Amino acid sequence: MKISFLIHNAYGIGGTITTTFNLAGALAERHDVEIVSALRHRERPHLVLDPRVRLRALVDLRKEADDPLHQRPAKVFPPAEYRHHQYSELTDRRIGECLEGLDADAVIGTRPGLNVHIARQAPQHVLRVGQEHLTLDNHSPRLRTALRRAYRRLDVITTVTEADAAAYRRKMWLPGVHVEALPNSVPDPGLPPADSTAKVVIAAGRLVPVKRYDLLIEAFAQVAAAHPDWQLRIYGKGEEQANLRRLIERLGLWNNVFLMGAATPMEAEWAKGSIGAAASNFEPFGMTIVEAMRCGLPVVSTDCPYGPGEIIEDGTDGRLVPVGDRDALAAALLELVGDDERRRRMSRAALDNARRFAPGPVVAQAERLLETAAAARSTGRPAAPQDHRTHSPLAGRGHAARDAAQAAAAGVLRSIRKGRR
Repeated sequence: MKISFLIHNAYGIGGTITTTFNLAGALAERHDVEIVSALRHRERPHLVLDPRVRLRALVDLRKEADDPLHQRPAKVFPPAEYRHHQYSELTDRRIGECLEGLDADAVIGTRPGLNVHIARQAPQHVLRVGQEHLTLDNHSPRLRTALRRAYRRLDVITTVTEADAAAYRRKMWLPGVHVEALPNSVPDPGLPPADSTAKVVIAAGRLVPVKRYDLLIEAFAQVAAAHPDWQLRIYGKGEEQANLRRLIERLGLWNNVFLMGAATPMEAEWAKGSIGAAASNFEPFGMTIVEAMRCGLPVVSTDCPYGPGEIIEDGTDGRLVPVGDRDALAAALLELVGDDERRRRMSRAALDNARRFAPGPVVAQAERLLETAAAARSTGRPAAPQDHRTHSPLAGRGHAARDAAQAAAAGVLRSIRKGRR
């Protein structure tokens, strides 16, 4: 199967880029995969892309930022979309030309504005998939109205959580569109897992207000008071860095809390810790939570919408605490810091439970999803939504079963192509 991903800027840093690279690389083991980047601003991507995945860009800002067409606002990319100011008549034209000439079986968009392009401009013979990497409720009413009109032309919408899939089904009214939760995947770590002996708590992500690193630092002050030999290491960069540094100094935590800067990849850093931490007010998925668990770290997280509660099993592989509750966050951290055996037990559970986010299960579900969409297209009947955790027919099955399913999907796609000739 030929699969094209359409992404905002593959040359930057961010969760959507990471998960797109992960999924594309995993799919490339069995499929012909490319990533089309709407924008480009540097020679090479920050992240490492599987060499089997082709990468091409449509607008090179190093050369075309001053193009007259790029000075005019986009008309296809919806004005209510957060990134609209970065799009233009030039991107409208290039994306439209790319989609019109697309030689692929499926095209997958990775943000609302690009999903609108796919819905409106992708050829009828191509399966049109729109990914939601945030949440429906995160979008303004104006954007939701624009999406409701355009998304009816999609074949599939994927969300990263079951809760958001339910919101799409309940609020958007998209008859005939298959809505399903497809979680982000994290590659198998290349290093041995953490051994739970390091006296280190690790957090990672953009240093922005919604991540509430200030709350985490304040909570860790209670940990440091009781266990002064423990450290908190925060990886990432962003607008809150100076404020966080001042908070560390004000609380006298310069020997316990460290702003480590950005690290890519993170797995070597996760393996140096014993506990992961996340204090966000809002988390569409929680990629760093999965990364930490895949490296053997139980994670203490706020139970914010939507992701953490679908990733962490409270009391088994981590702890969930109320959003914004500094004392509850501190108590959960202290619970794991002060109990070596409980920490080791949760570490083992984190490793086991996080395997559902490995590339194998997620790719198997993605393949089944495309197969289902192709079959629905050929029969004219919409596919019923499924819960990927309990109903994925390919989950946990061997290569023979996946090969059979893939052969069936290929047969359906061949039928579709014959029908359009």
